[in-house]
Amino acid sequence: MNKFFRIILIVILVGAFGGTLFFLYNKSKKKPDVFETKTPFISNVIKKTVATGSVVPRQEIEIKPQVSGIINGVYIEAGDRVKKNQVIARIKIIPDMVNLNSAETRVNRARINFEDAKINYERQQKLFYKEVVSYEEFKSSKVAYDSAKEELTAAENNLELIKNGVTKKAKSATNTLVRSTIDGMVLDVPVKEGNSVIQANTFNEGTTIASVANMSDMIFEGKVDETEVGKIKEGMDIELEIGAIEKEKFDATLEYIAPKGKEENGAIQFEIKATVSLKGGQFIRAGYSANANIVLEQKDSVMVISEGLLKFEDDSSFVEVETGEPQVFEKRFVKTGLSDGINIEIIDGLTLDEKIKGEKIDPKKIKKEEADKG
Repeated sequence: MNKFFRIILIVILVGAFGGTLFFLYNKSKKKPDVFETKTPFISNVIKKTVATGSVVPRQEIEIKPQVSGIINGVYIEAGDRVKKNQVIARIKIIPDMVNLNSAETRVNRARINFEDAKINYERQQKLFYKEVVSYEEFKSSKVAYDSAKEELTAAENNLELIKNGVTKKAKSATNTLVRSTIDGMVLDVPVKEGNSVIQANTFNEGTTIASVANMSDMIFEGKVDETEVGKIKEGMDIELEIGAIEKEKFDATLEYIAPKGKEENGAIQFEIKATVSLKGGQFIRAGYSANANIVLEQKDSVMVISEGLLKFEDDSSFVEVETGEPQVFEKRFVKTGLSDGINIEIIDGLTLDEKIKGEKIDPKKIKKEEADKG
């Protein structure tokens, strides 16, 4: 009886050992790889280049004062719309003490000369009416009187200009009132009331009172790499994508390509400009960053495949096409055409119903799909 149980135990141990070996063998046995298959499809292929840049007004003017002094009043702020010749600020002149002293001295001298000429003129006039002096003597005194009067007026006006920047007779033409030179929108007002400002001259460009631009005439300014600049030309249509306006695209027309490039970060870049077409109600703020998509070449309704399916050998390109048996592939050389970086045109070598070898499928993914079906 003990012998019987001993034999049974040995059989069980041998069976368990054999089963373990069989399990380990099956587990270590490599399963055949499974690949996705893709078929060609009909699509449009658009080859384009992208230029980065920003949208700015075509005409942006910096308004500077015609006299130096202190801002006595600012009548606009950023975002306001202004008309040409509209007053935007007032300047109070701080006169130079040397010039002021000279002007006051000139007025005093002119007044003294005028009083003397007036007395002489009035005396000669009385004598002339009494026929005591000749007409020539009377005329000489009249000319001297008129000259002294004009000199006094000129000296007083000069003093007014130095002190206030304007004469009493020409208040509407004063230099102390800063006016807008164009119709447009105020983009920036870098000064405040009380700030000192300097007029533009040979040695100084002057203080900017405000920046005004025509916001209805916007252009895109960007740069294109030297490898692409030879493929574009003036008049090409451009599609603008503005980062700050995600759901809207803008049409533009290329109007300028720089004849000379500039080196930036080791590459030669050429400046381009494009007119932005704004529809009714559209508004773009100055300085928005934007990408310009320039269409270089386009083919409609052609057979394409994903460019990732394409393989290369020497100067030729090929794909692996499924034969009559599933997951059995053969090499097939193809002739390619236009590519947009994602899809590529197939001119010859494939048909729309053929299956092309794609990426390897993860076994875990297969098991999950089978489990979901079960």
